[in-house]
Order: sequence, then C-alpha cells, then structure tokens
Amino acid sequence: MEKRLPLLIVEDDPALLKQLKWSLSDYDTVLASNQDQAIALVRRHEPAVVTLDLGLPPHPDTPEVGLAVLREVLALAPDTKVIVMTGQNDRANALKAVALGAYDFLAKPVEPEVLTLTLERAYRLFELQQENRRLAQSQTSSALGHLITGDPEMLRLARMTEKVAAADASVMILGESGTGKELFARALHDLSSRKRGRFVAINCAAIPENLLESELFGYEKGAFTGAVRQTQGKIESAHKGTLFLDEIGDLPLALQPKLLRFLQERSIERLGGREPIDVDVRVVCATHRDLKAQAAAGQFRDDLYYRLAEIVLSVPPLRSRVGDTSLLAHHFVRKYAVANKRGAMSLGPDAVEAIEAHGWPGNVRELESAVKRAVIMADRNLIQVSDLGLATSDREAAVLNLSAIRERAEREAVARALGRSNGNITRAAELLGVSRPTLYDLMAKAGLRSGDAERQEPT
Repeated sequence: MEKRLPLLIVEDDPALLKQLKWSLSDYDTVLASNQDQAIALVRRHEPAVVTLDLGLPPHPDTPEVGLAVLREVLALAPDTKVIVMTGQNDRANALKAVALGAYDFLAKPVEPEVLTLTLERAYRLFELQQENRRLAQSQTSSALGHLITGDPEMLRLARMTEKVAAADASVMILGESGTGKELFARALHDLSSRKRGRFVAINCAAIPENLLESELFGYEKGAFTGAVRQTQGKIESAHKGTLFLDEIGDLPLALQPKLLRFLQERSIERLGGREPIDVDVRVVCATHRDLKAQAAAGQFRDDLYYRLAEIVLSVPPLRSRVGDTSLLAHHFVRKYAVANKRGAMSLGPDAVEAIEAHGWPGNVRELESAVKRAVIMADRNLIQVSDLGLATSDREAAVLNLSAIRERAEREAVARALGRSNGNITRAAELLGVSRPTLYDLMAKAGLRSGDAERQEPT
C-alpha cells in the first residue's frame, strides 16, 4: 500500500476543518485549530505541506495570529510549503504572507480541484528541493575534488563555496593553521568564470617586509640596486585570474595603504614606475588571526579589512569535524603507502582510537605528517598506535554505540526542554514534539524526577 503524504490543516472553523479532512482523505492529515496546536504538530510531524487559515483565535478577524504562525512554521521548517487560505477580499494580507515565505494563497471558499492541484504542485516542489539537496551533498566531491569529509559543517561550507565562486566579490577565509584554507581558495578559482586565468598565491608571512612590496607590485629596471630588468608583481601576473593572499594578517602595516588603494582603484604602479597599470583580478585572502581584534589594536586597517572581507568563509578545526579524523587518516595511509611502495597498509583499531582521541592542534597538516611518518616507519602493514608517535591522551575515545548516543541525546534534550519550559510537562512535550505519556517515559528512562515538574503544571 502506497504511503500517504503528511498534511497539516490549520483552521479554526470546525465545520470547514471536517470538510477539508474529508475532501483530502488521500493525505495523512493532522488538524489544528489554533497557534499552539499548529506549532506543536509541526514539531512532531514535520509536514511537507501546511494549509493555513490566516484568521485564527484569539483574533480571528485579523491576520496577525495567522502570520505569526507562518513565521514560526518557516523558522522551524524552512522547506515546508505553506498554502495560505484567505477571505475573498483579503488579497493584501495574502500577498503579505507570500512575501513572508508562503508558497501560495487561495481565497475561500476553495474549489476542491484547485486545492488538490495546488497541493500536488507544493509536494512536487518539496520533493524536488529535497532531491536537489541530496544530490548536492553527494556531488560535493566533484565541486571540491580534494575535499575529504563527512562533517555536516564542512559540507555546508563546500556548498557555500560553490555559491560564492560565481560572484566576483573579495573573499576572506578564516581558520586555524593547517585546516585547508588554500583548498577552498583554489576551489573558488576553479569554480569561477576566471578558471582559465592564473591562480597566483603569495604567503605574506613568508617574505621579508623589505621584499614584499616588490613581490606584490613588481618593479621597473633600475628601481633599486639589483633591479636589472622590468619585473611583473604577483598582482599583475594574476590579471584575469585570482590572487590568493595567504596569511594576510601578517601584511606589514606600512604596506596596507598601497594594497587598499589597489583594491579601490584596480590599478597598480610598479616600484620605480610612473604609469598606472589596470589589473582585473579577484582577491581571495586567508588568515588564522583575528583581524577584527588586530584592527581594534591598530595593527590592521579597518578599511582594508572590510574591502577584503566582502564575503567570509570560516573553516572549522579538525577536532570539531565529526568523523573526519579517522576518514582522513585512512585516506593518507592509502596515499602514502602507494607513494612509498609499501603495498596495502591499514590502521589497527588501537591506532584509529588514538587518532580520534588526539586533539590535533596542527589540524589536517599535523594528521597528514603523522600518518606519513607512520607509513614509512611501520614494520608491518598494519599500523599500530606506537607507529604514530602520539602523546598519550586522557581524552575519552568517541562513543560509537548508537544506543548509548541515542540515550545521551534523549536525556540532554529532555533536560533542556524541561528547563526551557520551567518544568511544565505540556509545554516541554510540545517543544520535543512528543505526547505527554511519551515524555513521562523518557523522563523515567533518563532518571529525571517528574514530581517537581508536575507541580509546575497550570491548574
């Protein structure tokens, strides 16, 4: 038997509510007649589509409550399609609802055929969006071919990178050293319309201050002792492409006004030169420093920061990426086993546990170095914890037992809901999207006393 699609109907007229349920019997309908019921049912059932009457109690003659429900539904479930039901002469409020994010609006009395067609289109759009999201997640590796991750935050960052790449705005990539900021900078270039141009990188911290200006802007013959020929700088050589300024937080303060002038005018002058040279280049920069704090301390120009940070991408540290330490470790074992002609190598269980327990302050770069060393030094094809050379850690190994994880998550969620509702069982159950009996069962299972909470129930 084909599973019926879930549909939430929010309507305060009992007769119309009954009629709608009857006419929409092909759907798995749940019914609400006020704001609290509607929100509780959205939390519990997460319906793909909602039909919403704008006139709800305690003020059924005005649209305020209905619009408030619309805002809250879309905040809880942004992909849910809300079809607003209005009076014949209430087009202005219907358009206001659409502006707030409603999928469509229908005037009462609604023709059953029109309602059915609108619902079918709403469900189809919902399904297409869900499928697109699944495809985007599965194809992340094609957009950033060298990105190996299963962490939701990193996957979200990959999708953001795809969107940002199409724009020509300056991008600042933040993150600790070794997190892979240059990987995202190269992806921004490769996914952009500038991909046929050059990707030119310069590390602002690796070049002495007295040489950095000539590296960036170039110089004319005779500009200084040793300048025996005209030389392009990094900015000019990135024309029609992307300039990546790594460790921009280490850019000398004396050089910052000249870089700012280039960003404003999109032209440069070589050292010793007199003629401006127009340059068409996209600037991407990266740093592990807190540039806002540096600006407040007078170590980095405010105006330069805002020019460089038109869009900001933050790369999370390895220790916060769920499952990525072991995923990357296995990848590096395969990579360096091939590079060093060691044959088929793998990580032993104790090595995997040690990798997951380690804090990795040096992030992916530190992990890669540790695994490369282990592949070279290991006596056998099974890498042991002793081959990794990691300091012993008191950190508890990650719990992988699903039952234990589920119990802990349930216990934390129940405790949070009870705290947020000040012990009100009914309100806590609504927040969790469960019934009161289910909440009592969860409280008993978690060892939380229900007596104090019950005394908070309104009489």
